[in-house]
Amino acid sequence: MFRPTGPSAGPLPILVNFHGGGMIVGHRSWEHGRLVDLVETHGAIGVNVEYRLAPEHPFPAGVEDNYAATVWVAERAAELGGDPSKLIVMGGSAGGGFAAAVALLARERGGPAIAGQLLLCPMLDNTNRTVSSLQYDGIGTWTRDANLLAWRLVLGEELAYSDAAPAAAAPARETDLSGLPPAFIEVGSAEMFRDEDTAFASRIWAVGGEAELHVWSGGFHGFDVYAPGSELTRAALAARDSWLARVLGAADSDGGAS
Repeated sequence: MFRPTGPSAGPLPILVNFHGGGMIVGHRSWEHGRLVDLVETHGAIGVNVEYRLAPEHPFPAGVEDNYAATVWVAERAAELGGDPSKLIVMGGSAGGGFAAAVALLARERGGPAIAGQLLLCPMLDNTNRTVSSLQYDGIGTWTRDANLLAWRLVLGEELAYSDAAPAAAAPARETDLSGLPPAFIEVGSAEMFRDEDTAFASRIWAVGGEAELHVWSGGFHGFDVYAPGSELTRAALAARDSWLARVLGAADSDGGAS
């Protein structure tokens, strides 16, 4: 957990982050830098979650760990000095997929309340049939072969690329995207997740939901991590900050603590 130094004027927003790595590699400290920057900018409490990885722990281990962590934080928000009405789930790549899945589970299970989902180049679609999934084959920081392997290790041979995969594993399989918290969806134009992420935003709009979509021209998978000093990254970070400020401001206007 991270929190701003110094006293606060009241309960703080809470950012619950799930790390990337295709659900098969990685650990929470990978994204300490990303989370600390948001904690400093928005005066928030940041929580980086460690979850079990496939293949040793296939679905549903990872998503259930992340949902349990979100519930734990929400139930202890006051104890932590946080505002439960300003809880954001977030993550990049697999972490973005987990954030979307946690939002779906929270809707289905009746809680916790989630103010927004910050989905950065999220890994959503197990079928690997989109144009961009085929277009970026063998190139990039996350390749088609790596994605195919990850889904196979998470879901097993039978469900790996199937339309019958559970939505809690692959949120693109969810048939009803209504009633979800506001989503921020960011992806690069030059990466394999481009089309599944834009389709997810379009499907949220189609049922009257709220989504803000940014497709960054020339952006590759994880460009903010690999090219932190680029103008593209500066623009992307500004867009994220703007969305967070607006979502947290909306929570204030809906009766949340200031």
